[in-house]
Amino acid sequence: MGSTAQQRQALGAYGEAIAARHLVERGMILLDHNWRCDAGEIDLILRDGRALVFCEVKTRRSSSHGTPHEALTAAKFARMRRLASKWMEANDAHGFDVRLDVVAIVCPKGGTPSFEHLRGIG
Repeated sequence: MGSTAQQRQALGAYGEAIAARHLVERGMILLDHNWRCDAGEIDLILRDGRALVFCEVKTRRSSSHGTPHEALTAAKFARMRRLASKWMEANDAHGFDVRLDVVAIVCPKGGTPSFEHLRGIG
């Protein structure tokens, strides 16, 4: 087994892959993932009709310390809005509605992941 940090990173990547697949299966178009700039990182960027969707994916092994989306704060949403603006500027993406979404995933060891998509929060 790898280190705890490696395990968390692998779990996060797994959760992001599950989330991207789920959202694309529901008609969204994946534009970017793990986009980084000096202000931080956005997990998934998608288009849903006329809306650009900036999506934070939170993946946990259990909800014993709270659900994944409960880890999100007002400061995190403010940073997501700043990052969304930077992505739009960097990609010359104007004239779209903007939406912040969260996908919360709980992946118990040996069990089936549970998935919750929260649209338009923050």
